Amino acid sequence: MRRQMGVTLTGFLMWAVVMVFVLLLAFKIGPPYMEFLSIQSQFKAIANDPEGRNGVRRVVEDLFDRRTAIENITSVKPGDLQITKEGDRVVIFAEYSVCVPVVFNIRACMDFRPTSAK
Repeated sequence: MRRQMGVTLTGFLMWAVVMVFVLLLAFKIGPPYMEFLSIQSQFKAIANDPEGRNGVRRVVEDLFDRRTAIENITSVKPGDLQITKEGDRVVIFAEYSVCVPVVFNIRACMDFRPTSAK
């Protein structure tokens, strides 16, 4: 009986350490992904906005700048935007990288490319 208890406790501790590491990783990586989703939704909203449909760079940058203040977006600046036209649609996209320290000298580096095309 004692041996079974030790094996069970060891297994529990091992799974607890794994779960703590997974949760730590999720808490570190989650905010950059949430910001990516926010940027992508703002790009889609600007591309569908009557002012932004023309594709004039200054207007699109101004719309994005106003929305970043509200959504607290810090990874992409208005100058980082790439604006193209595909047919009669405006496509806005940007590319950026985020490196997040996980533990000690281990970092998670993520490349993002939000776009209004999807």
